[in-house]
Amino acid sequence: MALRRIVSVLCPGTLRFAPLSTAPAAREQTAAGREAVPGCGAAEAARPPVPVVDFGNTQEAYRSRRSWELVRSLLVLRLCASPALLAHHEQLLHLTRRLLGQRLFEKLMKMTFYGQFVAGEDQESIRPLIRHNRAFGVGSILDYGVEEDLSPEEAERKEMESCTSAVEREGSGTSKREKQYQAHRAFGDRRDGVISARTYFYANEAKCDSHMETFLRCIEAAGGASDDGFSAIKLTALGRPQFLLQFSDVLTKWRRFFHQMAAEQGKAGLAAMDTKLEVAVLQESVAKMGIASRTEIENWFTAETLGVSGTLDLLDWSSLIDSRTELSKHLVVPNMQKAAEMGVRLMVDAEQTYFQPAISRLTLEMQRKFNMGKPLIFNTYQCYLKDAYDNVTLDVELARREGWCFGAKLVRGAYMAQERTRAAEIGYEDPINPTYEATNAMYHRCLSYVLEELKHNTKAKVMVASHNEDTIRFTLRRMEELGLYPADCQVYFGQLLGMCDQISFPLGQAGFPVYKYVPYGPVMEVLPYLSRRALENSGVVKGAWRERQLLWQELKRRLRTGSLFHRPA
Repeated sequence: MALRRIVSVLCPGTLRFAPLSTAPAAREQTAAGREAVPGCGAAEAARPPVPVVDFGNTQEAYRSRRSWELVRSLLVLRLCASPALLAHHEQLLHLTRRLLGQRLFEKLMKMTFYGQFVAGEDQESIRPLIRHNRAFGVGSILDYGVEEDLSPEEAERKEMESCTSAVEREGSGTSKREKQYQAHRAFGDRRDGVISARTYFYANEAKCDSHMETFLRCIEAAGGASDDGFSAIKLTALGRPQFLLQFSDVLTKWRRFFHQMAAEQGKAGLAAMDTKLEVAVLQESVAKMGIASRTEIENWFTAETLGVSGTLDLLDWSSLIDSRTELSKHLVVPNMQKAAEMGVRLMVDAEQTYFQPAISRLTLEMQRKFNMGKPLIFNTYQCYLKDAYDNVTLDVELARREGWCFGAKLVRGAYMAQERTRAAEIGYEDPINPTYEATNAMYHRCLSYVLEELKHNTKAKVMVASHNEDTIRFTLRRMEELGLYPADCQVYFGQLLGMCDQISFPLGQAGFPVYKYVPYGPVMEVLPYLSRRALENSGVVKGAWRERQLLWQELKRRLRTGSLFHRPA
């Protein structure tokens, strides 16, 4: 199935789920060993200070844009701020299409919403925009933005069929999974309450193979359009989601059991990497539970896996899943690579919490295999989750121990409203931080930890995916404090196409590696994406208001100085 073929885009040969190593490794990379990255200058011995970036300088922020593009941005962002318009936008789009006809409707969309948020219809048509942005210091993360336009009823039916067994659907059997990892009809349409993430629904294996081919073409487009691009993929597009639910349930129970044993040893409440269990006490507890014989338990914990410390941490504990289940036999890759030969890095998008443990683990397996020389695979960490810091620190430590290159994208998260409602109605702990301020604090905490790692490990990379100016400023301050420089290409910045140019282009022109998330696809097939962009802009009131203010300020400046017909150069 396509999920088992996902790494066919990465490297030739066969991927094995090898046991997680627990042998400590020293941080060997030094500043002298910084690798050259396409689009980034080599680090120099005598380093200038980190450039100062002025996000209020509209002349520099919009130097790459013609005046009519600024007018379009103002119009689109203003329409996105109208509650009445947004409440009926689907009906208005349908009516406009009927009145104008298909051809004129598509032309109108290209002049407005489509032109603002989408790069073009196909691989050829997106090249001019990508090259134009590249000339002004901004790279691209390509994503084929086409989605199925399903009714809520169709989406619910597909979800229930693909997330449950026939026995469960017939009601003659009950699932042994915890409530969070079971499919629930009320939340069958995973698009509900989600405004900033694309959603796939499973149809059959042939459809998954089709999605795989789409991702491969997207990788080819990214490689053909620039020499330092990214491509985004979603694992729910590549296989039956029932597997992700079941695997996530197993991984969560395994971690929870570790923390239960920690509580018994008086170590509750510690951060994940600070929690270490006494092996002798653990063996005794497991034996008393009757889970396995004492001889079997002793074979789990050997000097080879634990060293001489007599304790084990969560990474040691997680490695037992591999040795006990022989997980390595279940993912075979027969195909040749695509991303590596095209010079494209892959970002695996985060999804709902009931899928995410499995998605993160599968991504981890790809990183362990293909991030040996440099980060080719980037995992995504949602900082609105209460366990975001534990997830980041565990993966950073694993990369240290095993000697592969850590690659991460930090986001706030796209499923907050849906996750909160689902947890409350089904009856499990809300996984989301309680406030916006708590999420900001979590984001900055995770980011600071990763930046500290980058200071010592010159091959690790992070993408700061944020439209929040305060977060960008925080990142720049921390980079300066830690001696991380734009020329090292360790810290990337990312924003959506059509949004926050006042952040992206000043960063790019100051020499920082910055990327736009660039969707493409036929007009009618990306309408669901455009609907989400409109809703997202309405939700980010403060940021959208500032952006409109800066756009209007730049237009007035051009009128005043006689540069209304400015041509980017």
